[in-house]
Amino acid sequence: MKKLAAYGAIFGLSLGACQPSTEAENSQKQETMHNNSESSEFKWETEQFADLRVLRYQVPGWDKLSLQQKKLAYYLNMAGLSGRDILWDQLYRHNLEIRKALEQIIKNGSAKQGEEWDKFMIYAKRVFFSNGIHHHYSHAKLEAAFSESYFRQLLAENKITLSEEAITVIFNEADSKGVSKDPDKDLVLASAVNFYDADISEKEVTDFYNAKKVPDDLQPISYGLNSKLVRENGKIVEKVWHVDGLYGPAIAKIIHYLGLAQENAENEQQAKALGLLIEYYRTGDLKTWDDYNIAWVEDTASTVDYINSFIEVYHDPLGYKGTYETVVQVKDLDASEKMAVISENIQFFEDNSTILDQHKKEKVVGVSYRMINVVGEAGATTPATPIGVNLPNANWIREAHGSKSISLTNIESAYESAKGAGFLEEFTFTTEEMERAKKYAALSGKMHTALHEVVGHASGKLEPGVATPKETLKNYSSTLEEARADLVALYFIMDQKMLDLGLMESLEAGKAEYDGYIRNGLMLQLRRLKPGEEIEEDHMRNRQLIAAWGFEVGQEENVIEKKVLNGKTYFVINDYDKLRAIFGMQLREIQRIKSQGDYQAGKTLVETYGVKVDQAIHQEVLERTEKLNIAPYSGFIQPQMEAVMDGDSISDIKLIFPEDFIGQMLYYGENHSHL
Repeated sequence: MKKLAAYGAIFGLSLGACQPSTEAENSQKQETMHNNSESSEFKWETEQFADLRVLRYQVPGWDKLSLQQKKLAYYLNMAGLSGRDILWDQLYRHNLEIRKALEQIIKNGSAKQGEEWDKFMIYAKRVFFSNGIHHHYSHAKLEAAFSESYFRQLLAENKITLSEEAITVIFNEADSKGVSKDPDKDLVLASAVNFYDADISEKEVTDFYNAKKVPDDLQPISYGLNSKLVRENGKIVEKVWHVDGLYGPAIAKIIHYLGLAQENAENEQQAKALGLLIEYYRTGDLKTWDDYNIAWVEDTASTVDYINSFIEVYHDPLGYKGTYETVVQVKDLDASEKMAVISENIQFFEDNSTILDQHKKEKVVGVSYRMINVVGEAGATTPATPIGVNLPNANWIREAHGSKSISLTNIESAYESAKGAGFLEEFTFTTEEMERAKKYAALSGKMHTALHEVVGHASGKLEPGVATPKETLKNYSSTLEEARADLVALYFIMDQKMLDLGLMESLEAGKAEYDGYIRNGLMLQLRRLKPGEEIEEDHMRNRQLIAAWGFEVGQEENVIEKKVLNGKTYFVINDYDKLRAIFGMQLREIQRIKSQGDYQAGKTLVETYGVKVDQAIHQEVLERTEKLNIAPYSGFIQPQMEAVMDGDSISDIKLIFPEDFIGQMLYYGENHSHL
């Protein structure tokens, strides 16, 4: 997996009750910034509910684009929105019918009020935020605080037909986990995601795809990436997602808008890539998918770029199936030029890594790095969005043709603009630590993202004859890959080379990143869990694995010290150089595990350090953060692109920045639903 989740930007507003009349008014309320996509008066946050906070972002540089470039972005965004329903269906078989019922109830419920209605609205917002009835991060089924009888009353009043199973699953214990990572269970049967028929087992899936493998294939296709496994007449068969297969009506719309985007491509290489993507959607041919990725990687000249299709495999417990996602982006030319120094020096980082020599690449190929501003997202990238991406995911393409690494600059800026200082004041032990964070955390976060994406995911190689990590490391593959990339970033952010390249003025920025990483990995991120829960999400497992393992290894020399003052726990770094050496050791071992496909060692690391939660620390974190009233998760309302017409021709594309989250969800349901 090559996606970096935002974990530092989790600050929020106080919760306000949602009144129907206000919702109707807010759905018409919006801020238009035609020819002015940046504003000092911009409203960064709009509301907070449950454990979620809703933000907005600006789009610097939009007005500098040509009309052709704006039209390209517009059609790419329309293509992305056209496939929105696909993700909902992928994540759970009843999601779409439940969502459409919620939409109808909300649109018809302008006169509703009272405690039960308020609870219903909170639930509905959570469902929209998570693209389904399972939490977007923990994958646990969302709790409906209102009664089943009340919900049935709403359905009856609005003459809405919803299947009995869909009604009862909202309130019962069935399908309680969207994605299960429990190694003691059948991972497929225990997961509610809709990539497999409900009665298909983990062994059946593994056997099905093992039979497809070509021994010693140096360019293996991504088996299973764009399909669902179903049982027909007692036999397991693959139903491919393409224009004449599953999700055909939505894919037809995607193809239509991609065709219009291709007509407005900036150059021949971009047009070639878009043509291959269209062909892939038409046929579902995974060889065409590889050809597309190669063409896409080789387009490094375009200012407007995009991510589109079935890509990341986080939601498949076995790591085969890609969720639908899109990002439309505009290159930040000045920032990208400044940060290109990392990709230009990538061989230095590989040669000077702590990994074993036999696991180093002799030549790291074609890693292009861009700092971009997001224009629009759809599918799995929204409302909760990554802050960095590195694609494509196929190892052989990355080694032979390179990859694209991007940092979502305006998303990071939005997080920074909307944050507060509450967590620093509560969880830093010394004034020095807090002041260092205030001064350097924004810079060190950007450096960590860049090193993680550009160097981390491009580093290292498998030993000859070793299968892909999803086959060897299985359900631990994503956790270990994210840990490996994080450790590359952590190791080199304290390297003199960062100063020599002019990327940082002081290694104090590296220290700030170490402080924040340990603070978050051992304590802060636990606020996302309910009492008694273990960690299941890959990024959270990765961070605790590194922090807890590092704490244990450094105990003899007191590298990280656990301190308790006035009943409050703190983890304080006493020796940054020794901690860096520990990070280097961890990197070497995790790369060895990946390079050799050592499943047992990987499992032991993750289960020992990344899964179990110190319940006393967890309870303390919950108590200390509750008073701050800061939601642990954030997501975004997307800008809306509006075509300005001059007769039959588009004369401009303006950006509109809606302020109402539920209003945007209803708008999408009315205008971008094709399944």
